[in-house]
Amino acid sequence: MRRRGFVAGRTSLIDASGIRRVFDLAAGMRDPINLSIGQPDFAVPAPIKEAAIAAIREDFNGYTVTQGIPALRDGIGQQLQEEFDWSPAVLVTCGVSGGLLLALMCCVDPGDEVVFVDPYFVEYKHLVHAVGGKPVMVSAYPGFGFPADRVEAAITDRTKLLLINSPSNPTGVVMSDEECRAAASLAERHDLLMITDEIYNQLVYDGPCPSVVPYARDRVLLLRGFSKSYAMTGWRLGYAAGPQSVIEEMTKLQQYTFVHAPSMAQHAGVVALQTDMSRHIADYARRRDLVCDRLAGHFEAVRPSGGFYVFPKAPDGFANATAFVEEAIRNNVLIIPGNVFSEQDTHFRISYATDDESILKGCEVLCRVAEG
Repeated sequence: MRRRGFVAGRTSLIDASGIRRVFDLAAGMRDPINLSIGQPDFAVPAPIKEAAIAAIREDFNGYTVTQGIPALRDGIGQQLQEEFDWSPAVLVTCGVSGGLLLALMCCVDPGDEVVFVDPYFVEYKHLVHAVGGKPVMVSAYPGFGFPADRVEAAITDRTKLLLINSPSNPTGVVMSDEECRAAASLAERHDLLMITDEIYNQLVYDGPCPSVVPYARDRVLLLRGFSKSYAMTGWRLGYAAGPQSVIEEMTKLQQYTFVHAPSMAQHAGVVALQTDMSRHIADYARRRDLVCDRLAGHFEAVRPSGGFYVFPKAPDGFANATAFVEEAIRNNVLIIPGNVFSEQDTHFRISYATDDESILKGCEVLCRVAEG
């Protein structure tokens, strides 16, 4: 009998994270100016920490119910009721990444297509491949909005899901209310489920953050989490909210995979929902302005309205964005090439989730490299 090997063929479609490759390249750098990390630079607020510590001390260290502790699900449900006048089924997940994997496992059969815009969060393409689906990327260049006509042209009889991300990683662009309506209309016309990844929904700087939820209540799965807004990236806490039928199947799958989100993090999440983060949000808005002002005149970039990223175009004189990033790294500045998030290699991602000194020094170096 011919051996087929130990590894499933679909793994060949999944690349190692390009972000990790950049970190490997930078491993020999001494005290780099790091504008690459998609992680808040402030500490988890003290009341949230204390809630987790108290949970551990009070021996809330065992299994919880798969769907999440009632206090946290009730708190999430209350928020969604107040925000959207919406009462969906709720599942507490191991971060938004865990929720996304469960959603794709639940909804995508082999050969089903999942449509999303390019640039996209790095996980999307690879997780769709992991469950046997086909990722269909639709260019949103150069403005990085939601190109409804292009998206509709990419929909086929095999399309199962429309996956959107606003505010966007890596561009920081926030979908307008009109774009949210257009996405919901597409989903309705073509009988698609929409997954809306709103991990950065609190980090918006130019007014409210529109959502597709009000326009597609019966065919939307909302994914949100605690990592970016509360600096709880290592706590792996998020949630999914949507149709009862989908949430029930995701809960069943979670039972056999993640089991449940970390118990102490769930107790802390109850407190996080009641924690005011406006001071940190205002600080990120200021840093967004600082980065955009420093890059002006040297780089072409769409001004972001959310998240903590800017996605500038690499300057002329470089073969592609990767070449520019490599030169920046040689000058001790860590940034991420855009082809990690895109089928194009024309842009690069800057994170301003860092201190002012690093932002100023890093932007100075990038402008100098751009000038040659």
